Amino acid sequence: MVKKIIGGSYISIVLFLLYAPILLLFVYSFNMSREIGIWSSEWGFDLYYKLWSNSDLMQTVVNTIVLALVAGFISTVLGTMGAIGIFYSNRRVNKTMNVLTKIPIINAEVVTAISIALICTMFGFGRSYASLLIGHVVLTIPFVVLSVIPKLKQMDNNLYEAVLDLGATPTKAIFLIVIPEILPGIISGFLLAINISLDDYIITSFTKPSTFKTISTYVYDAYAKGGKSSSVPALRALFAIIFVVMIAYVVIHSIIQSRKSRLEGSR
Repeated sequence: MVKKIIGGSYISIVLFLLYAPILLLFVYSFNMSREIGIWSSEWGFDLYYKLWSNSDLMQTVVNTIVLALVAGFISTVLGTMGAIGIFYSNRRVNKTMNVLTKIPIINAEVVTAISIALICTMFGFGRSYASLLIGHVVLTIPFVVLSVIPKLKQMDNNLYEAVLDLGATPTKAIFLIVIPEILPGIISGFLLAINISLDDYIITSFTKPSTFKTISTYVYDAYAKGGKSSSVPALRALFAIIFVVMIAYVVIHSIIQSRKSRLEGSR
């Protein structure tokens, strides 16, 4: 009984620490206060109106989403190709590449950012959109590889061999058999790449053009002024929308996975 109480209390505290600040921010997005920590007696949707009417902030949101989608697509294509190459390579190469793929993930991001900035400068890109895109692709590729490889290991390799025996080329066999089998891993890698790109600040700040803004750099610039920027209240509405979108994604994904599990269990 005591263990259950302690366990329940521990879980409650952890959940409170994780979600209470986010829920508070969501509620705070309907409050008209200009400063965090001070509650106003006025409530409403004015901050959401300010968000939509702030052209600079909305352009920043568009910049961030487009960058994340493009970087996510490129890293998913390259990461999937890399994962397939690693999986079908010989044992020594496979082990070596698995280790090398994990190094960028555990490496300090500031080191990666400076390295990318130096290389892009050497090749004449400087602080440009190309450098920014390259940085985000380099950052997210390892996560795609690590999302796809487990699905490759779960795949029945006899299907691939059977298609080759029937006369298909290796490339055709990959598109006919391998890609459909590992598609859930590819989608997971793509979504993970988008999420990482949306959230990145360090690589973005080292590689972006001076006139280009993403949500992370915009937020930093706004709060670097002591939170006195006129756009700070509207950011609360933006954060609330991001939170709702993430919740919707998690719920929809859980429902889809639950239905898949039921269908597989009924077979």
